[in-house]
Amino acid sequence: MKISIKNLKGQEAGDHEVKFEIIANGRGTQAVHDTVTAFRAGLRSGTACTKTMGEVAGSNKKPWRQKGTGRARAGSFRSPLWRGGGVTFGPKPRDFSKKVNKKVSQLALRKALSERLKSGDVILVDDVNLSTPKTKEFAGVLKTLGLDGTLLFVVTGLEKNFDLASRNVPTVGVATGKNVNTYDLLRYDKLIFTKDAFAQVEARLASK
Repeated sequence: MKISIKNLKGQEAGDHEVKFEIIANGRGTQAVHDTVTAFRAGLRSGTACTKTMGEVAGSNKKPWRQKGTGRARAGSFRSPLWRGGGVTFGPKPRDFSKKVNKKVSQLALRKALSERLKSGDVILVDDVNLSTPKTKEFAGVLKTLGLDGTLLFVVTGLEKNFDLASRNVPTVGVATGKNVNTYDLLRYDKLIFTKDAFAQVEARLASK
C-alpha cells in the first residue's frame, strides 16, 4: 500500500510504501480489545476506599442489654445497619492494571493502524515545523490540509513552535512514533504522521 506525502501547504511531496503487513482479515480484533481494555484499566486510580465495621470510630460497648427492652438485638454502635457504621463489602484501594504481552500488543497496534490506513484516515506530511509558535498559524495549516474533527499528530519529537501552537486546540493531540499506542490510533478521527514518525512506527511493527 502506498500513501501520498503532503507538505504543510497541502501540496504533494511524494509517496511512501508501507513497510509492514496490512492485516486484511479479522485477525487481531481480540488483541485490540484486550489492549484497549488494559490501557483504560491502567488509567483508573483505584483509590476509592470505605471503612469497615472494624475501622470506623465508635465504642465496643453493647448499646443495650440483649433481652427485655423490646428492641432488636444490637451488639455494636459500628454496625453496618446503623448510621455512621461501617460499610459492608465496600471498595478498597486496588490495582486495576492488566497485563498484555508484547506480541499481543504489537498485533493490536498493527491491526489498528491497518484499519485506519484502509479507511483513509491516515495522512502523511513531510514535517510539522512552524515558523512561529502561534495558534493562528497552526489553525491555518489545519484549514489548508482540510482537517477537522479530532486529530492526532504523531511526530518524532516535540518541536517547540509546533508544541506551543497546537496546545491551545482542544481537538488536537500529539504523540511520538515511539510511544503512540493502540488506544491513541482509535480514539481520533484523523491521524497525521510525519514521514519520520511513521518510519518509527514501522520499525516497531517490524521488530520481533
